[in-house]
Amino acid sequence: MNRGRRNLKQSASEQDFTLEECQSIAQVIMDAKGEKSLAMFPAKFRESMWIRRGSFVVIDHTGKEKAQESGSKVTCIVCKVLLFEQVRLLQKSPEWPEIFRDAKPVQAQIPISEGEIVLSDDGMPPLEANTNRVRPFGVQCDDADTDSGSDSDS
Repeated sequence: MNRGRRNLKQSASEQDFTLEECQSIAQVIMDAKGEKSLAMFPAKFRESMWIRRGSFVVIDHTGKEKAQESGSKVTCIVCKVLLFEQVRLLQKSPEWPEIFRDAKPVQAQIPISEGEIVLSDDGMPPLEANTNRVRPFGVQCDDADTDSGSDSDS
């Protein structure tokens, strides 16, 4: 593991940190004021940190007014991805925004029993089968054989 990735993971796992003047806590899709905006996810986080809808991040909004004046949709930059333990600690602190007081932090995996892990569904319906993909020969069901057998009986 190279130094950059190691340092990134160490800084992500820090339990105590303070927000600077231009930084704020945001939930993916919504900032602390309840406004929906786009944030740039820097290249240093790619392939090492992942966020999902409902995750919490620290954003830097120093150039927000300038970006809005120029017509850009990206108004802030993600500075830090908050992990589950960090969110739980921050919820108890006065820095936590009121709009997120009742929001639950997103956990990536929920352990059910020994060795069995189920991903959280987030209330989404189950995925439909991909009809664009060719299924292997042994997996296809033989509906045509059952229909032809019933036609010959009639």
